[in-house]
Amino acid sequence: MTVEQPVTDAAPTPPDADPEHGRRYPSTIGGIFYLVVLAVTGVGIGIVATGDWRVGIRWVAGGLILASLVRLVLPTREAGMLAVRHRAVDCVMLAGVGVVLLFLASTIPNQPV
Repeated sequence: MTVEQPVTDAAPTPPDADPEHGRRYPSTIGGIFYLVVLAVTGVGIGIVATGDWRVGIRWVAGGLILASLVRLVLPTREAGMLAVRHRAVDCVMLAGVGVVLLFLASTIPNQPV
């Protein structure tokens, strides 16, 4: 026999939630690195929008390669939002896109204006 739990509409409060503001903070080191990767990517996109696109794409590629390295060394439980699939798939996809962006930013010739 199993004992059924009563069904409630309220979601359980996570242990890391701030009850005063209702805001959750990154609960893993991977969550913090995820925010760093987002910040680096945002800087890169800002550089692309306002200046040299090659430098901006290199920033974005660097952020992706950083995410790949962090995903490689952190256990899945600590990887936070960097853990989407299996570790090998995540690392290969992040590093692959980063390397391709670096390659393209370095090899596309300048276009005459």
